[in-house]
Amino acid sequence: IDAAKAVRKRGIYMQEEVPAGVGGMAAIMGLESTEIEKAIADIPQVQVANYNCPGQIVISGKKESVEQGAERRAVMLNVSGPFHSDLLKGAGEKLEKVLDTIEINEPQIPYVANVNASYITKQEDIKPLLVKQVSSSVRWQQSVETMVEDGVDIFIELGPGRTLAGFNKKIGKAIGKELTTYSVGTMEELEAVVAALS
Repeated sequence: IDAAKAVRKRGIYMQEEVPAGVGGMAAIMGLESTEIEKAIADIPQVQVANYNCPGQIVISGKKESVEQGAERRAVMLNVSGPFHSDLLKGAGEKLEKVLDTIEINEPQIPYVANVNASYITKQEDIKPLLVKQVSSSVRWQQSVETMVEDGVDIFIELGPGRTLAGFNKKIGKAIGKELTTYSVGTMEELEAVVAALS
């Protein structure tokens, strides 16, 4: 129940932190992340929000700055806020107060945090990373690459759609690995995945 409360609060804080219309996000296609980082380096209040996969990077921040940084090969996203940008630091600070009321145990299974694409094994690292995640880049591609280096080649995407499966296919192709991603959005799909992996 406490964890569910924190998740709800996180969404509310992120939504409320920046007034509607002030922030924005854009998906930039076909450019390397280093090219995008260079292109936006001198533009204030814009940063990389999502390293999704090779050829798809999302930038986020103040709407005018995002539009300036997204002049070519970009699709402005229909979102309600500048998620995973410095403009949401205040939302992370509010979330931190909620997290301070919740007991988080030592992880029994290490997991890769998408803030730093590193394995998390210590309880004391969890809360600070959850706070930072609100306003930091989502390093999906780097997180997958970290797991692949340790021999992971099967992934399970939970929730509707196949977005992450698509990203993983591109990541696998770029690094020369065959990655399998199962998408689970219904009980029937879950049962099919369990059967396939048994």
